[in-house]
Amino acid sequence: MDRLEQLEKMLADLQARYADTTARMEGLKAAGKTRTATYRQLMGDKLTLAQMLETCRVYGLLD
Repeated sequence: MDRLEQLEKMLADLQARYADTTARMEGLKAAGKTRTATYRQLMGDKLTLAQMLETCRVYGLLD
């Protein structure tokens, strides 16, 4: 697998993980569990993923 394919795979994985994390957070929020350790861990994960995706946007790797 060449570097471009690896990069594209990584970007797709980051986007999928961001969407999954957001969906899990919404489920917990709907259940009124925004003060749980799980929710807070997901929030940290979401912020980390968002920063990684933003870096990719800055470098023109995402639209």
